[in-house]
Amino acid sequence: MRRSITAIAVALGVILVLLLSSIFVVDEREKALVLQFGQIKQVREEPGIGFKVPFIQEVVKYDDRILSLDTDTIEVTPSDDRRLVVDAFTRYRIEDPVRFRQAVGAGGVATAQDRLGSILNAQIRQVLGADQVTSDTILSEERRSLMNRIRDNAQAEAEDLGIDVVDVRLKQTNLPEQNLSATFDRMRAEREREAADEIARGNEAAQRVRATADRTVTETLSEAERDAEITRGEADAEANRTFAEAYGADPEFFQFYRSMQAYETALQGSNSTLVLTPDNAFFDYLYDNGGTGAGAASVTPSTVPAPAAATAPAEVPAEEEAALDGAAATTGATEDTETAGEAAAGEDAAGAGPALSPETAPAATADGAGTALVAEEPAGATGSAATP
Repeated sequence: MRRSITAIAVALGVILVLLLSSIFVVDEREKALVLQFGQIKQVREEPGIGFKVPFIQEVVKYDDRILSLDTDTIEVTPSDDRRLVVDAFTRYRIEDPVRFRQAVGAGGVATAQDRLGSILNAQIRQVLGADQVTSDTILSEERRSLMNRIRDNAQAEAEDLGIDVVDVRLKQTNLPEQNLSATFDRMRAEREREAADEIARGNEAAQRVRATADRTVTETLSEAERDAEITRGEADAEANRTFAEAYGADPEFFQFYRSMQAYETALQGSNSTLVLTPDNAFFDYLYDNGGTGAGAASVTPSTVPAPAAATAPAEVPAEEEAALDGAAATTGATEDTETAGEAAAGEDAAGAGPALSPETAPAATADGAGTALVAEEPAGATGSAATP
């Protein structure tokens, strides 16, 4: 009884083992091949439970998802002979497990990736090194079309592997290490050239602005000076017209006024010295020249006010008084002229000090502008004014 139970248990165990060995499950993310002595007996691409002959057949499963493969870094030489270091990756999928098994054998996915990597490297060199493809083209918007060409070429060769190449991308496109310094120097020189061009254009614009400003300043100053000269000329013309009218109205007074201005300008300060001849016209209004000067005021002893001293005036001999009276009559001075002479002599006396009598006056004195000059006349002289 006990033996029969044991035999039944053993039989059930063997049956269970055989049953489990003959059953396999295919996941929705996988594809399966049933092999018998290396020969493909069954293909399961749909998920579910499958059966096989235990211990004789075996099940090989492949991933049905999109797989990724990173290629090795390679150097390519575009048509402009600028070497580039390219690093790419691809996305692929096992499309036909039967052909895939026949192509790679027992090596499986690892062998397939090695062969797919070789295909991609060859296609990258071929496409990026083709004519009309430069380094600038690889780095431009045409990069996408180049990657699509690589994908299509790789897909054509990967069909024998039962692989569908979904996409190919260039991750990095760099320069070799030995070319970086030269490239950076060239880029730096290019940027410096552009900066120099910008600076030159800026200096040109600045010079143009400065020239315009200088021209505007010059024109403005020229116009201002022109207007000033016109105004100054008009003012001078008006002044000359006024002077001409004044001169025409009273020439004697105009000469007197101009002489006073000349005296004021020439005899300035306390140390003014002039060396002139006695008969110079400059002295016409500083002393009596016998009526020869135009508009000259006759200065006689009778028109000179008495000195401000407290003592009585000195007596004048009768002969000298008669001579002086005769000289005054000879000059032909009228009462009005004598009155003007007295006024001028009074002003001169007020500016220069006390008047001098014929006896005490020096030969010729000139203390400054407005000082009356009286020359000492010898006794008995008639018909002439005081001479220097």
